[in-house]
Amino acid sequence: MKAPLLRKGKTKSLLESSIDCALLAVEIYNKPRAPFRVESFITHMIMAWTRLFQAHFNFTIGETYFYKGNNGRYKIIDGEKKAWELKTCIKEYGQLSNPVKTNLEFFIKLRNKIEHRTIDKDEVGLTIFGECQALLYNFESELTKLFGEDYAMNESLAYSLQFSKLRTSQQKEASKQLLSTEYKDLVDFIKKYREHLRDDIYNSQEYSIKLIQIPKIANTNKNDLAVEFVNWNSLSEEDKEKYDQLIAIVKDKVIKLEGANIGKLKPSKVLEEVNKSISFKLTHHDHKQLLCVFKIRPYADFNSNGDAFDTNPNYCHYDEAHNDYLYQDEWVAFLIQLINQKRLTKDEWKENYNQKKILKVDDYK
Repeated sequence: MKAPLLRKGKTKSLLESSIDCALLAVEIYNKPRAPFRVESFITHMIMAWTRLFQAHFNFTIGETYFYKGNNGRYKIIDGEKKAWELKTCIKEYGQLSNPVKTNLEFFIKLRNKIEHRTIDKDEVGLTIFGECQALLYNFESELTKLFGEDYAMNESLAYSLQFSKLRTSQQKEASKQLLSTEYKDLVDFIKKYREHLRDDIYNSQEYSIKLIQIPKIANTNKNDLAVEFVNWNSLSEEDKEKYDQLIAIVKDKVIKLEGANIGKLKPSKVLEEVNKSISFKLTHHDHKQLLCVFKIRPYADFNSNGDAFDTNPNYCHYDEAHNDYLYQDEWVAFLIQLINQKRLTKDEWKENYNQKKILKVDDYK
């Protein structure tokens, strides 16, 4: 599609606002002492993407990117028409690759989780740096695709300076912080989201940029730039092999097992194991009630947010390929202990289930 020639008007205003949001996101992220760096980056980048799509829709289909009620009239919020949020924009646009769409969906969900917490998120930022970098790269790529190279932001951005020793100490401290209970929910979410991605999506640079920073010993030309970015997709197969050899020298070794769902239990197997060790028979309905009150997995009729992956990963995970849930041995052990030590009776968990009350697993260990 030929890049549109924009003059004054709503499309240009939305586009400029989108670019400003992205630039502000980067500016905040690259300030070491700025509070809520990661939270602000995610929030502003989601605003940037939303306004980019709105600019595109405004230019192509006019002011129809708003929600309508059953009566056909626009929905009004605080006197303004309610525009499509980012999730709907992605669906209506329908032209993003799977890795780009998966990256955006990750940040939409993470933004919703971070918004309701007051903890410092910098440690989480170190964990998701690759996704953050891809979010920015994808934005500029889509920006120039829709509106042309004149709107590219690369001339406005600077490469962030790094303290190598401080970075190492920060990463060590982050590892300790991420083990604390305050961060557990966010880390569990990130881990679950990544584990359920197909390898081709996770390994894509459009989902997560993987960077290795190695000093250049010498330049081939004294006029060369100090920092060079290599577009992986533009490399020849021979050059890719050379980079793979380089990466093998410096990267951490990661071993992936080919087996899937090893050691995981189906609900019937959970009941079979539990019933061997308790004095009464636990039924599938009993099991559902316990899964609900301890929020082990989502159920449509019990405080569900519609996210199939919203499980407690210590006890359960969602198997996307088979569209069902599998359980850990730890869940069996927890149920046996819960029932035999009478920490929660059947009448009590039934009452909590009927009242849609959530209990904390840690309170009953």
